[in-house]
Amino acid sequence: MKILIADNFPPSHQAKLRDGGHEVSFDPKLEGDALTAAIGDHEILIVRSTRVDAAVIDAAAALKLVIRAGAGTNTIDKAHAAANDIRVCNVPGANALAVAELAMGLIIAIDRRIADNVHDLRNRTWRKKLYGQARGLYGRNLGILGLGSIGLALAERAHAFGINVHVVAKANRAQSAAETIAACQVREVASIDELLKCCDIVSLHLPQTEQTEKMVNRDFLAKMQDGAILINTSRGGLVDEAALIEAIDGKGIRAGLDVYQNEPASSEASFESALAAHPAVCGTHHIGASTAQAQTAVADGVLRVIESHAQGHGQGALLHCVN
Repeated sequence: MKILIADNFPPSHQAKLRDGGHEVSFDPKLEGDALTAAIGDHEILIVRSTRVDAAVIDAAAALKLVIRAGAGTNTIDKAHAAANDIRVCNVPGANALAVAELAMGLIIAIDRRIADNVHDLRNRTWRKKLYGQARGLYGRNLGILGLGSIGLALAERAHAFGINVHVVAKANRAQSAAETIAACQVREVASIDELLKCCDIVSLHLPQTEQTEKMVNRDFLAKMQDGAILINTSRGGLVDEAALIEAIDGKGIRAGLDVYQNEPASSEASFESALAAHPAVCGTHHIGASTAQAQTAVADGVLRVIESHAQGHGQGALLHCVN
């Protein structure tokens, strides 16, 4: 098969595809009009953050499968792909540990103001009195919204720090989730409102859908505790950024963010964001899944999806098909 990889992908796994007899084209900088021009007669397209819109799909002469090398598929026009008999697959869970590690790192960094410490030291300023006022994490209350593989991994790490973990109760959880809830002594509450009331740290691990878009709005933020910490390593669209800035300024909310609205699609670009630039925000560059360990696991998953497609599996049996 002819495979186009339009994003970063490990050379070792590119070699495995070629060793399997596939013709592989690799250009991690392809996006927009350039991707539309390059899609040609490729049967499989592999992307990470690159957008696959209707123009790319319409320009494809032989495309049968788009693989998102990660979990979220909101950057792919799945409905238009399905209308053109093109399947869309993802690789869920493979980068869970990496994202959970970053979420935990942001919580620690906010409590100890690590980024501000580093900034001042690099500017030859010693402020031990100011930075020696951290509250600490032991015994704090963390609310996790979205108890998928990432949320579960964060629960395990937070529990190891002595943090009390809370989630919204849900019937018929998977056995693995139920086991983690029991092992980490996770407390189930009846509603999001109750979770916001009892938790001074809230971490988002939900997909962006019509139901979750801008769920962190003025009403949500008004119910958070004054001085609470908000972590978002999922999707920027979950947060009303103007409302969050108001809550930061008005009630001392602090935020650890890896994702933003209208963030650049490319790996290097100018980025103007009032939220990302706010001094109460500890921000990173949408790097939650960007560890070597995670990328190897994701690439392994991509190869499994391709093998499933090569074996002639239809939509019902195709591995991780989302449309």
